[in-house]
Parts: sequence; structure tokens; C-alpha cells
Amino acid sequence: MSDFKEKIVLVTGASRGIGRAIALELGKRGATVIVNFRSSESEANEVLEEIKASGGDGMVYQTDVADADAVDAMIKTITKTYGKLDVLVNNAGVTRDNVIMMLKPEDFDVVVNTNLRSAWLCCKAASRQMMRKRSGRIINITSVVGIAGNGGQTNYAASKAGMIGLTKSLAKEIATRGITVNAVAPGFIGTDMTADLDDTMKEAAISHIPLGRMGAPEDVAKAVAFLASDDAAYITGQVLVVDGGMVM
Repeated sequence: MSDFKEKIVLVTGASRGIGRAIALELGKRGATVIVNFRSSESEANEVLEEIKASGGDGMVYQTDVADADAVDAMIKTITKTYGKLDVLVNNAGVTRDNVIMMLKPEDFDVVVNTNLRSAWLCCKAASRQMMRKRSGRIINITSVVGIAGNGGQTNYAASKAGMIGLTKSLAKEIATRGITVNAVAPGFIGTDMTADLDDTMKEAAISHIPLGRMGAPEDVAKAVAFLASDDAAYITGQVLVVDGGMVM
């Protein structure tokens, strides 16, 4: 297990689901984790308590990561408090599903702003700090929907495909400064987003997964931990798909 002691990590959207699992995994490995959240304060505090109980440290930080000024303030607070930022995990995301004829423009905007604009803003602010110390890890949580598409999710697919383009372009921009930029693309994972699906829909999705099961948030968290570690120092601009073989 990679050691993240003395590493300062920011995970956006870390109060629930995949973000929570990532924060806990890196905290368990000794990292100081900034648990970002927008509205779920009690859940974010619970995540921080678990991180501290497992040997890590950190703080909770409430902000809307689609707000440019708020993101700049968050990164400045982190670097002022801890002196640096080693790892950024862009996980914040929402869905507003519907077929395109029924999809409202505001539902497109909120998904793209929360999923893609926030990642771009956080990358921009964090990369400034990382470039100064000539090291850093950025991991963007995209989705297999951004690779293969999915009916009823044109807004979500566009945002997640955009994250892949962002990942590859930024990786080329800042590689010479010792910063790697990669993406993790989860498949059908057991989170709040999938909990409301009825059994028929779940069974239909699982039937397309060669490994024959839904993934767990921890499966994604371990992939993120690898890309954030020193073991992945020669990997950049890549998309690591964690989907049980669903879109291979």
C-alpha cells in the first residue's frame, strides 16, 4: 500500500459515494485530506472523523466548485494552511437525465457546470501551486458514459467526455513541470446515483458486465490511489476504466 504521509490531498464532492470512498482510502494511507462539499455538511464531517480515526488528517471545506472565485479562495486557503497541494481529485458531479427533446437548457447547464466547469476551474487553480513546486497529481473522475455514450444522458455524456479532453490536453501542457494528469472512468457503481434504480434496470445493466457484478466505490478509490501515488509517476494523459469490462 502506497504511503501518502505528508501528502496534501483535495477531493471535491467528497461527502458521499465515490468521493467519500476516495477520501477515506487516501486518508487511510496517511494523507491529509481536504473534504470538499457543497451541501452535505454532516456527511462531510463524518468522512473527516473516519479519516482521522484511520490515521489520516484534514479538514472539511464547503464551496461550490463551479464558482471561479470560490475555487481560487479554496486553493489559497489550502496552500496557506498546509503550504502546498500535492493531489487534486475532481470528483464533484450531478446528473439531470432526460431524452434531448425533453431536456431543459438549465439541466444541461447545471450538469456541465458542476461536472466539467468545476474540474477545469480546480485544475487551473491547483496547477498554479503545483507548477511552483514542480510536482503534483491531478485525477479527474469521468465516466464510461463519456466514452460510450448513454441514451437520456446527452448532458452528462458531454460533460464526462469533456473531462477526458481536459485531462489529455492539460497532461500535455504541464508534464514538463513534473505534474501528471489522469482520469478514472467508473462504470456501473453502487452509489446514490444508482440506488434508486429498480431491480429490473440493475439486472439489465449487470447483464452487460463481464465480471457479473456492480462495482463498489472502493474499486474506484483504489484506482485513484494508484494514479496519485509515486508508483504512477510515469503515467499521464490516460483514462483508467473501472467498469468490470462493461465497455471494453
